[in-house]
Amino acid sequence: MSRSRKRRSGCFTLLLLLALAAALAGAWYLYADFADAPMRGVKPGSSLVVKQGDSLPVVLRKLHDAGVEGSTIEWTALAKQLGAAGRIQVGEYKLEPGMTPRDLLMDMRDGHVIQHKVTIVEGWTIRDVRNALAKADALVHDSAQLDNATLMAKLGHAGQHPEGRFLPETYIYTRGDTDLDVLRRAYDAMNKTLDAAWRSRSADNVLKTPDEMLTLASIVEKETGIAEERPEIAGLFSRRLKLGMALQTDPTVIYGMGSAYAGNIRKVDLQTDTPYNTYTRTGLPPTPIAMPGEAALQAVANPAPGDALYFVARGDGSGHHFFAKTLAEHQQNVQKYLANYRAAQAAPR
Repeated sequence: MSRSRKRRSGCFTLLLLLALAAALAGAWYLYADFADAPMRGVKPGSSLVVKQGDSLPVVLRKLHDAGVEGSTIEWTALAKQLGAAGRIQVGEYKLEPGMTPRDLLMDMRDGHVIQHKVTIVEGWTIRDVRNALAKADALVHDSAQLDNATLMAKLGHAGQHPEGRFLPETYIYTRGDTDLDVLRRAYDAMNKTLDAAWRSRSADNVLKTPDEMLTLASIVEKETGIAEERPEIAGLFSRRLKLGMALQTDPTVIYGMGSAYAGNIRKVDLQTDTPYNTYTRTGLPPTPIAMPGEAALQAVANPAPGDALYFVARGDGSGHHFFAKTLAEHQQNVQKYLANYRAAQAAPR
């Protein structure tokens, strides 16, 4: 080969290499731009659900169906680079404007799933709890068709009344969890909290079993939302139990009325006997009447000392109560309540 032909061949090869390098550089630039640029087509509030057995191609198809743009080649190359191709974890992942493909693939690789919350509120009944769980869209509703007895059997506590058995707290869950999962956790949490309260109870505590403590705590929970009053009301009820006096607490009567309760309690309701009417029966009702919180349990475990045997709301909208040692003093407090109530009703709104 002549020297000129060799020179032309070398130049051509060099040009090819330069062109190839330029092409690779351009491809790398486009790839890097894809990996770290905000994903196109993301709709606010959307998410991606990865199910058991979903492969990377299936996940990419779901992304495409959700409107997210980007070629399969780009997504696959980035997934392999990040070590996510064979490590995508099951769960629900957020798709937010501003997220990059790198962000999403790393989330799926590391299992950074969306966390949902459901709260059981102090003083709720089992009906309230079940209604809240039914409205939690991300939960699987396995208990929807179960009555309370069957529900407790499913949870492994056949024959136990459900009232009071689930600790008021905020529970974190992920899509795909079931309402039974949440209830099991709430049940176990109540057991631990009740056990701790029982072990910390005062030496002269009138209650004989943890179940009695749970029942009285549920009554205290329904009687006041004022933290500093809980031990005082717990002490009052404990003294009544020691003396054999009826507890005479309206929330138990209301619970015993069930669906017949229409928002107000009448004299005839106080006189109508049910297992929960603490005006017609002495002692504790047969079960709790609501879900007590930890503070109510601790109040019942260590009630405040004192001599009050009666209490009535102040009627001033504060939520506080008047306490009295004697019936005569209590009747005076009732008159104060009525005066405050009438004044509140007459005040301009």
